[in-house]
Amino acid sequence: VVATDADEGLNGQVKYSFHKISDRASELFDLDPESGKITVKDDLDFEKISSHELELQARDAGELFDTAKVT
Repeated sequence: VVATDADEGLNGQVKYSFHKISDRASELFDLDPESGKITVKDDLDFEKISSHELELQARDAGELFDTAKVT
């Protein structure tokens, strides 16, 4: 996940976090707060659950934020 901020300095630094995520998805996915990279922590079983929806938040140091859904 990538977000950009036109601000300079500390207010231009973006941190990422899960905003809304199911308990099962939190067991399966990890999100690097600095890079926004999402990694899979466990095997995914398409037969059991065909898709996962993650709601992510990008926040700058000035406390402005936006959210996005990733499926």
